[in-house]
Amino acid sequence: MGTVTFVDETTTGGRTAGPRLPVTEERLTLRELIRRRVAHEADGEAAFARAVEAFGRNGFLVLVGDRQVEQLDDTVTVGPETEVVFLRLVPLVGG
Repeated sequence: MGTVTFVDETTTGGRTAGPRLPVTEERLTLRELIRRRVAHEADGEAAFARAVEAFGRNGFLVLVGDRQVEQLDDTVTVGPETEVVFLRLVPLVGG
């Protein structure tokens, strides 16, 4: 069994540790990791749908270790301590 630590970052340098969740599987899709995080922080399919939509419009990107996970159905390997970074992309001023 592994543990996933979620971290929120911004392009301006902000970093906030999120929840740590135990994971029994060795491999999960990014979609499932997002579902579990949303379930831990907010109930409901509506919150999950908003998170998936935000990912789809490049509202944030996800890094696992030194690898960017680009598709919701990409597989993520979970080890004893896996850090999953949600990097929120901040729009340029005037753009």
